Amino acid sequence: RALLKKHHFDISETSTMVKTPESVLKKQATQAKIAEQAKQACYEAKQKKRQNKKDAIAAAEKYAAEYKAADEASVANRRQAKAQGGFYVPAQPKIALIIRIRGIIGVSPKAKKIMQLFRLRQIHNATFVKLNESTIRMLRLIEPYVTYGYPTRTTIEKLIYKRGFGKLNKQRIPIADNSVIEEGVGSVGIKCCADLIHEISTVGPHFKEANNFLWPFKLTSPRGGFSNKTKLVHFLEGGEAGNRGEEINKLVKRMI
Repeated sequence: RALLKKHHFDISETSTMVKTPESVLKKQATQAKIAEQAKQACYEAKQKKRQNKKDAIAAAEKYAAEYKAADEASVANRRQAKAQGGFYVPAQPKIALIIRIRGIIGVSPKAKKIMQLFRLRQIHNATFVKLNESTIRMLRLIEPYVTYGYPTRTTIEKLIYKRGFGKLNKQRIPIADNSVIEEGVGSVGIKCCADLIHEISTVGPHFKEANNFLWPFKLTSPRGGFSNKTKLVHFLEGGEAGNRGEEINKLVKRMI
């Protein structure tokens, strides 16, 4: 019995003398370091997401106040002009929404090139265009194949929220989160949907970057459809093509 106890003691003593291999210690240290880095990165990501949410809410509130002030100023100017027996003439629109309503058959080479520049490669594609002398001249050349007008801020919001896709690494990515916008155009200060809508609707200094980030909108056929007899006729003559001014908003509502 004494021999057995001594033998047992000797085995336990030798087992405690065995050292952990150096490679195992290094691996454990590396894994602990990686786990600590992952934990820190997760914490920083949560903090950044929380801060981005606060910034987005603050930006939305600021823009809402700005839009409200602009609308109130417009109403006040209109009332003042009416009281003085005159007319209030609002500022010329700075942006147009173009929708392609005809396919590829019978399109002249010059019109086809212009529609490629406007990124209207498929029927019922829609894009925003900044209005200036050159773009207005180009629009007149493609009037038989497109319809365009002046979108309201509400229409711009609906298009971006319901049909908005961004271009990241030449891929069509749905705008399901503000992180998509921040990754695409965060370098120019556009970090959320409110920033993007404000930049497009006001034609801000970074309109080009914001518009190029947006993938051309893919709309459906309008509810009720286009008339075969009037689709090729100008809007002013009772048709569908060409400039339709503020009426473009009604058409977009039928096509979203």
